[in-house]
Amino acid sequence: MSDCSTMMTTEEIQGKVFDVFEDAFEIDRDLLTRDARIFTDLGLDSLDIVDLVVALQQAFGVKLRDNEKIRSIRTVGDVCEFISQIARDGADGSAPAGE
Repeated sequence: MSDCSTMMTTEEIQGKVFDVFEDAFEIDRDLLTRDARIFTDLGLDSLDIVDLVVALQQAFGVKLRDNEKIRSIRTVGDVCEFISQIARDGADGSAPAGE
């Protein structure tokens, strides 16, 4: 499993995000642009988002489920930026547990 804490370039992150969409959802690579809207352009639904989160966690070696920012993601570019931020911050992407 990859570890997002090793600094990846923006292009590497984007390529890996595109791979996740292509592999997990069989989306044609030609449809994958940073501006592609996940729900309307790519046809994913709310149940697919759970699979997307799991696939991204596996691909990048990060924890995403507890991060509230994931709810604001609308485009493939948003996913790339979200993963890039986690890589820059060196964090696991989750909010503090509060326990």
